[in-house]
Amino acid sequence: MSDPIDSADSSGSPHTSDTQASSEYPRAGLWRRLAALLYDGFLVTAIWFLLGYLMQLVFGTGNELVDGQVQTNALQSNLLFALMLASASGFYIWFWTRSGQTLGMIAWRLRAQSVDNHLLSPQQGLVRWLLAWPSFACFGLGFLWLYLDPNGDALHDRWSGSKVVVLPKSHSPFN
Repeated sequence: MSDPIDSADSSGSPHTSDTQASSEYPRAGLWRRLAALLYDGFLVTAIWFLLGYLMQLVFGTGNELVDGQVQTNALQSNLLFALMLASASGFYIWFWTRSGQTLGMIAWRLRAQSVDNHLLSPQQGLVRWLLAWPSFACFGLGFLWLYLDPNGDALHDRWSGSKVVVLPKSHSPFN
């Protein structure tokens, strides 16, 4: 299991007050989560633009004009889609398992962590990422669940054993 978040200094000695404080952070609301998601969406889109540009450098456009309609190369389209999927999942899972915060989450003082206040494991990160898409795609019902959940968790939080908390203004993400 990973180390508790905010529970040890550089010497490794635990800070019980930090661990206790970490467990008492309030759960994040819908609007703050969506704002962080929007910020991260800009970053992921930039990564996708870069991938598309690199694909064009390597393979060319892969498009042909046939009878007045643009025909795309199916292999290139599928490869680009796979790269986009891998980069988006890698982006979120990397940040969630390393610090609990994507760049959008840092801006909105949010952190994803396990329910026992540890960093997410790669398995938890993958489950969380895979379930967040249907939560959002089904008219946001998985996210709206946080209004019904006694702890204020979205469905993908609950099913992945994670939670998203609001950090205090005094928290510094770059220590």
